[in-house]
Amino acid sequence: MPRKRRSRPPLTTDAVLRAAVRVADAGGVTAVTMRNVAQELGVEAMSLYHHVEGKEAILDGIVDLVFAEIPLPAPGEGWRAAMRHRASSTRAVLLRHSWALGMLDSRAAPGLATLRHHDAAIGALRAGGFDLATAASALSLLDSYVYGFVLQERSLPFTSSEELGNVTDGMLARMAADTFPHVTEMIVDHALQPGYDYADEFAVGLELVLDALERLRDPAPTPDRTPR
Repeated sequence: MPRKRRSRPPLTTDAVLRAAVRVADAGGVTAVTMRNVAQELGVEAMSLYHHVEGKEAILDGIVDLVFAEIPLPAPGEGWRAAMRHRASSTRAVLLRHSWALGMLDSRAAPGLATLRHHDAAIGALRAGGFDLATAASALSLLDSYVYGFVLQERSLPFTSSEELGNVTDGMLARMAADTFPHVTEMIVDHALQPGYDYADEFAVGLELVLDALERLRDPAPTPDRTPR
């Protein structure tokens, strides 16, 4: 008897978008083409148009899937805890989907998950005492910090303590300690110490940002300079 061909799961919009995320994870956002996504699914490119309008719709959709991976603030969570969790979760998501780093705020047609995310973040800040202007500033500052940290983190020439040691050994061999004493001190007495992990710097910087936002939320009263 002839063997039955294994039936392929029915094609859906969600399946197309998740395939596009896999393509982007493997080859970057420039690899997301109708042909490549179709190849990932084992179908003809033309069949995708029954589920998405085209590449731009796919890009809108995969950005929305990334936002869907970032948990929303828990009910009753204070603004500081909510922003801390949001920042940490966003960083983790961007480390999984590095192609999304320059994409999250680039789409003119945001999806439902994107809108829910931003609405919840704004709501947490407003409930925490931020007015509209300071809430906007807070989100801008937090996102700039998270995106910038991830960009720098992913650009480092090492991913482990062993690789860090190899990089710093080369640096130390090429420069005179008395010429660059502060760089040497930073490497020898900090970066090469047991337990050092560059990723730990994220939490330190985030708390500084949150401290600054606390002052923005509740500025100190202006001294009364009225002549007596």
